[in-house]
Amino acid sequence: MIAEPKINIDLSLQVLFEKQKQNAQNIANTTAKERIAKIKKVMNWMLENESQIADALYADHKKHPAEVKISEIMPVVGEAKFIIKHLTQWMRAEDVDTPLKMVGTISKIIHEPKGNCLIISPWNYPFNLALKPLLQAIAAGNVVILKPSEVVPHASKLIAKMIAELFDENEIAVVEGDADVSTALLKLKFSHIFFTGSPAVGKIVMTAAAKNLCSVTLELGGKSPTIIDETANVKAAAQAITAMKFLNNGQTCIAPDYIYIHQSKTDEFIQEANAYLAKMYGNDAFQTPDYCRVVNDRHFKRVKGYMEDAVAKGAKIVGGGRSNESENYIEPTLIIDVNDGMKIMQDEIFGPLLPIMQFADNEEVIEYVGKGEKPLALYVFSKKRKNIDFFIQNTSAGATVINETTIHYLQDNLPFGGVNNSGIGKSFGKYGFEEFSNKRAIVENKFAQFSMFHPPYTNRVKKLLDLVIKWF
Repeated sequence: MIAEPKINIDLSLQVLFEKQKQNAQNIANTTAKERIAKIKKVMNWMLENESQIADALYADHKKHPAEVKISEIMPVVGEAKFIIKHLTQWMRAEDVDTPLKMVGTISKIIHEPKGNCLIISPWNYPFNLALKPLLQAIAAGNVVILKPSEVVPHASKLIAKMIAELFDENEIAVVEGDADVSTALLKLKFSHIFFTGSPAVGKIVMTAAAKNLCSVTLELGGKSPTIIDETANVKAAAQAITAMKFLNNGQTCIAPDYIYIHQSKTDEFIQEANAYLAKMYGNDAFQTPDYCRVVNDRHFKRVKGYMEDAVAKGAKIVGGGRSNESENYIEPTLIIDVNDGMKIMQDEIFGPLLPIMQFADNEEVIEYVGKGEKPLALYVFSKKRKNIDFFIQNTSAGATVINETTIHYLQDNLPFGGVNNSGIGKSFGKYGFEEFSNKRAIVENKFAQFSMFHPPYTNRVKKLLDLVIKWF
């Protein structure tokens, strides 16, 4: 039997890339009205095909349709509406002041598209985290290749179907496949790469981008701390934390990764957290349709391994702990007496385990958080302004939320992104538009006489230079 020849991935992607490159200037020249029309097409497709999206995500990891609305539909539609409302204004040239030394000139900033863009999106929120940056890239006037995650095949296939229905491939195209496809894409000379995923893979993306001096936006993650001090409303904190920690089975980059709680509040928190988990998911979360699953067997084994390693090294499960390998199911689980020698406190968990550490003094918190990588988010529960300000001023994070978790994701007027290990660059709304744009400086000479500073450097020129340096 003669084996079928393998498709040359690199060559086929190069052909697609060149098609888009030839069309990039046409797309760059589109008006705000034309770009808004495209954004509306994406938004309307999402709204008209909610059931298909829900079916795909249920097939991938049993996500409830209501959770699909909350975490997939609502963020994309909200982003679309915000861009539609403001894009015309964002695309206008920005006039800038003229300093005295530049009298006779006028200056402005225009936003031009970066050009050929690559978006590599993750599996945990496949529509949300693929389409929000895509909308920002469209708003800025770019051509785009979108690579969704192969870990959620039903969602990936539906995203590909959607884009094929809405756009010509010389403007926006979806490329499906595994890591080999991503590797081949990263060889191409893109103008900008937007990647959402782990810091480890983010380093690979940045290394590849550096070879072409390509700009990057890296939306990464890490261990986002949640601090509960002695003044906090523990019941409210427990409800806010458990609701967002176990949304999507804990597979959220801005989910609270671990709790750092004042020792006087620990028992109360555990009691309130378990009570609220029972209210949300019943006494057996395995039976409720409201609680989805770990995305696949590999991640199930990874997360369960964290739990087993922690228990073997002295940690105690104080809520949950049950699992079912055939269903990739791990119960919402609270774990106390953890330490840095355990894997659960070394890696981003990205699963339904919530470790709890205790402190007696605020300085302990600052020391512990400061010795780790800068997180994507940091959450503080406190009624004491002095404590809140202390925690903010002595830490660094992509975002901080007080007396809630994750709600900054819904604030259209704020930049979203990490710092250093948790991310590079910002997105959402105007910040996403600017991330996919080049801020081009324009200066026009109206009547200034800069020739007075040209050689030969006579005494008159020297005196003029001295005057400018002193007064202007």
